[in-house]
Amino acid sequence: MALLDSLGDGYTRRALLEVLIVGTLCGAVGVHVVLRRLSFLTMAMTHATFPGVVIASLIGMNLVLGAGLFGVLLVSTVALLTGTPGHSAGTGPGGAGPGGAGRAGTGGRDVSTVTGVVLSGGFALGVALMSARDGSNRDLSAFLVGSVLTVQESDLVVSGVTAVVVLAALVALRKELLLGAFDPTALTAAGYPSRWLGLVLLLLVEAAVVTSLPAVGTIMAVALVVGPAATARLWCSRTSTMTAVSIAVAVVCGVVGLAVSEQWDVAAGGAIVLTLATALVLSLALAPRGGLSGAPAARIAAATHRG
Repeated sequence: MALLDSLGDGYTRRALLEVLIVGTLCGAVGVHVVLRRLSFLTMAMTHATFPGVVIASLIGMNLVLGAGLFGVLLVSTVALLTGTPGHSAGTGPGGAGPGGAGRAGTGGRDVSTVTGVVLSGGFALGVALMSARDGSNRDLSAFLVGSVLTVQESDLVVSGVTAVVVLAALVALRKELLLGAFDPTALTAAGYPSRWLGLVLLLLVEAAVVTSLPAVGTIMAVALVVGPAATARLWCSRTSTMTAVSIAVAVVCGVVGLAVSEQWDVAAGGAIVLTLATALVLSLALAPRGGLSGAPAARIAAATHRG
């Protein structure tokens, strides 16, 4: 296999390590995105980080750092305009659920509408800035579609540190985040700062999105976050099992996609996302009618407290 043959090359080892780190991070974060039905918001966030990349290029800043800082600004803007998506009360996937907050925020504003306009406007800003200055597109196309084979040791350090911080936060806030996903009313009644927890979750999602940019780019990053968790949800009835399976799917599909890229000389980011899409389609066809997607709300809540 070409991937095994090329492991002696430094760029291949760095790419493989990046895929393992990003797969673990996105697989874990994606569980909360899927449970709260924040896939659309995540897709918008992936596109809206692009202006940060362009601005960072113009002022000579690290591109990933620029994307991260701009992403934090946009997440704060969306939260300010709509309230925190995923915060509103619901009763689980069968009712308004965690995705009910995707309908209306504070002041009756439609979260999907505001999110789509603000974050699409952010992507348009990036395109305008890139086209307004000659020579400003240096290395920027790689952040649209990803270039995992060109990651450097500094990128690995950033990915590793980010993964450790985000995973530690998910472990520390696991009970509160899961309770907020399945029963936001109970979270508020228990005295937890539900709005702040929702904002923290959005920042963790943004960190995962930015970290995945070198691997799959801004256009396809949503697949790396949502795809593994959506696949795992079809097979699992407990959140702990779903998290483990999601991470495994992300890592395996990342490695397989990288192998496909090396074997047939195709874009690594595209190969990884196509592998994830294949895994999801096969799961939709083969998975039993169980898992969290088919479980009643009462059983979901019980599984959350157990696992």
